[in-house]
Amino acid sequence: MPNVDLILGAEPSRKRAVRTEPTQRRSTQRLDALLDAAAEIVDETGFERLTTQMVAERAGASIGTVYRYFPDRVAVLHALRERSIRRYRERVADDMERTELSTWWDVVDVALDACATLYRDEPGFSVVNAGRRETADGDAEPEFAHRMAQLIEHEFDLESDGAELRFRLGVAIELGDALISRAFERDAAGDERYLAEAKRLVHDYIAEHLGQARAASNAA
Repeated sequence: MPNVDLILGAEPSRKRAVRTEPTQRRSTQRLDALLDAAAEIVDETGFERLTTQMVAERAGASIGTVYRYFPDRVAVLHALRERSIRRYRERVADDMERTELSTWWDVVDVALDACATLYRDEPGFSVVNAGRRETADGDAEPEFAHRMAQLIEHEFDLESDGAELRFRLGVAIELGDALISRAFERDAAGDERYLAEAKRLVHDYIAEHLGQARAASNAA
């Protein structure tokens, strides 16, 4: 079984968007209700038009309740984005536990499929593209690229420089995410041609620069 904790981990120094972290179940449910309302609004109107008043009205809460957790609309969007990213990582980890990872390409494949699934199933998931992508400490590569690289290095005997692997995975993430996002802009269910091209282009890119991926794919 893959060590999915490498995917689930979070940076301890990362600043949280929520003003007051809930400590009781009722408070957690209230916070989730606010974010659920924000997610619905994002899907209906786009994140640019979101306001704290709209969140309060949709959630059936007072504006004071919203401000208890969020100082402004930007904080709402950041918190929704954090939740979507966390749920994405959880989905990737769950899918990896259910998948036989024969080659390290399977890790990338699962991540792409999970991304498409959350665009379908997770309200407001498009907000993950509303801000700058988190990067790992001391590096310009996406944090998730580091986590994927760690899992790949842990599970497979890959002959690749670590920095090179992170760079290539970072580029692959940007390619895949852009095309998957576009697929759901074209069709609410996901344009199948764009989704197929996302996988093909990411696979070909990785295969070109990290030759072992091509060999693994041909053997599958």
